[in-house]
Formats: sequence, C-alpha cells, structure tokens
Amino acid sequence: PIILKDVNLQTLGIVVDADQDLQARWQGISDKLKSVGYDNIPKNTCAEGWIYEQNELPKIGVWIMPNNQLIGELEDFVAYLIPDDDQLKDKANEILDELEKLEINGYNKDDRSKAFIHTWLAWQKEPGRPMGLSITANVLKYDNEIIQAFINWLNKLYQ
Repeated sequence: PIILKDVNLQTLGIVVDADQDLQARWQGISDKLKSVGYDNIPKNTCAEGWIYEQNELPKIGVWIMPNNQLIGELEDFVAYLIPDDDQLKDKANEILDELEKLEINGYNKDDRSKAFIHTWLAWQKEPGRPMGLSITANVLKYDNEIIQAFINWLNKLYQ
C-alpha cells in the first residue's frame, strides 16, 4: 500500500495468483486497496480484469491468474497457451498422474500446475526454455481467448 501513496505513480497493475481461493485473494486485495482510500471496489472479481480510476490516487488494475474466474496460478494460465493438438500435453499429465499414484512425486499437489508446465517445457525442442521465451518462440500459442483478455486488460490499464 505504501507505493500507492507515491505522488509520481500514475498507474499500477497488480497481477497475482488466485491459488486455492479466488474469493479470498480478491478480498485480501480489496481490503488493502480500501485501506489506502479506494472505494467502489466490486464484491467479486471481474472476468475481464478490474480497472479503476479514483481522484488523487493512481489508476489501479487487478488481474488474478489464471483468468479472474478460476483458482490457479500463472502456470495454469500458461497451460492454456499449449496448442490443443499437442501430444506431449496429455503425456505430461499421464506421467504426473502416475507419479502421484505411486506417491513418488516430490511436489505438493497444490503445485501440480507448476510441475506440469515445467515438465512439458522440458520436453520441447529447446528443453527448459522459460515460459515467457516460449511464447516469443511460438512454442506456446498467443492467439486464444485467455491471452487476448489479458492483453486487452493491459492495454486498457496503460492507455
């Protein structure tokens, strides 16, 4: 909240993971924004992301990964960018299912989406390429609804 009081700050975009409780995440953000003077904050998240301008405070925007409507995180958002016809997607899920069934997975089940996306990325032509670079390298598609909604939110927030 201290950054919101910086007189030089004009716009602030907040991107956070919903994790396991979307409503609790939104409520936490809402409470912090109210504590520094924002009002008219909706009770629930907005599917298209939330943007608000209030006199004497920076323009604010909130996007809750993966899409403002589902629990999850950045890795779930990125998983939506895997091409629909990708054969490795199903195989990565099968492998993770098997590891969990045998109880030899080293990850917490709440981190399955992280395990999934990093497993899938490890099996690409250039193993281990970071998520962001995988978009620019066209390994991940960027022409679907979820990323267009995020881009629209960013453009509207920073216009």
